[in-house]
Amino acid sequence: MSSKNKILVVDDSQLNRFVISEIFRYDYTIIEAENGKEALDIIKKYNQDMVAVFLDVLMPVMNGIEVMEEMNKLGFVKTIPVFFITADDSKDMMKKGYDLGVVDIIRKPITPYFVKRRINNIIELYSARERLMEVVKIQEKEIVNKCEEIANLNYSIIETLSTAIEFRDCESGEHVHRIHDITAFILNKINGKIKNANFSEETIEEIATASIMHDVGKIAIPDAILNKPGKLTKEEYDLMKQHTIKGCKLLERIPQYRTHSLYMYAYDICRHHHERWDGKGYPDGLRGNQISIWAQVVSLADVYDALTAERVYKKAFDHEKAIDMIIKGECGVFNPEIIELMKSFEKEMKEKFIKKKQNPSICN
Repeated sequence: MSSKNKILVVDDSQLNRFVISEIFRYDYTIIEAENGKEALDIIKKYNQDMVAVFLDVLMPVMNGIEVMEEMNKLGFVKTIPVFFITADDSKDMMKKGYDLGVVDIIRKPITPYFVKRRINNIIELYSARERLMEVVKIQEKEIVNKCEEIANLNYSIIETLSTAIEFRDCESGEHVHRIHDITAFILNKINGKIKNANFSEETIEEIATASIMHDVGKIAIPDAILNKPGKLTKEEYDLMKQHTIKGCKLLERIPQYRTHSLYMYAYDICRHHHERWDGKGYPDGLRGNQISIWAQVVSLADVYDALTAERVYKKAFDHEKAIDMIIKGECGVFNPEIIELMKSFEKEMKEKFIKKKQNPSICN
């Protein structure tokens, strides 16, 4: 229930203030003011408690029009119903009052019964609107909380699926977390510094979340190929490359997901994180900026993490060796602008990601 209980009566005539005060004295706490400046000071102090303001138009010091102009600037007109008290019923005055937000005009001389009925109806209307706004705020908060809960659940499902696939690939599951973090790190470092890299914080987090699904298609690749310690044959390698396409087919089978922007990032990353800047990657042979900037970044993050982690088929390289191999194009060809920028933050990469690494192999 609203705690508002004050009515402000503003008139330079003591008699007029008395008449209005007597109408509402038993229902509300009455505050009186004899000019606009005094009224404005009272409104600033008690605006949270006011249910209505009766405002004479013609007053010394500050008139009713000037008070309304100030109330508009302060935003009080939206929450406090204001009634003009005037003997001037000219169209110009009425229009000016209504344009400023006055809800009704009470003409002098005042008829108590009609004034009380009209004002109480409007006060109740404002109170009902206030209650409704409180209900809407509560519902909005509940909706936001529910959306966050669903988003967290969706992320957990995505993370669990991606981690399960990493286990099949003899990884500890930490690989998907590192890809997420490295992707976000690189995106933040290049953001606004190269073509097509202009992202909000929310978009960067969304791309980083999508990146953990880059290898989701490996669920369709036989264990014998995924975990083969030696070099793959041409036939085996061709089959391995299919994980990009099979991953996209898997994502297509989740219809509720396809309207979300996360789907677009995940689909593109899943399909194109093995493309190369020189056009010699797979599966589509994209070249240069035909490859989305997010797929380029995930590709770089994936290669960096693969080089610095132990796998069934290789030992881990140290950070310096991995960076050198990437710069020299020994394990893929990347956007030269990103590589140039990477030189300025690669030491920070070492601090953030190499120290966090644990032994990822569970197959030995």
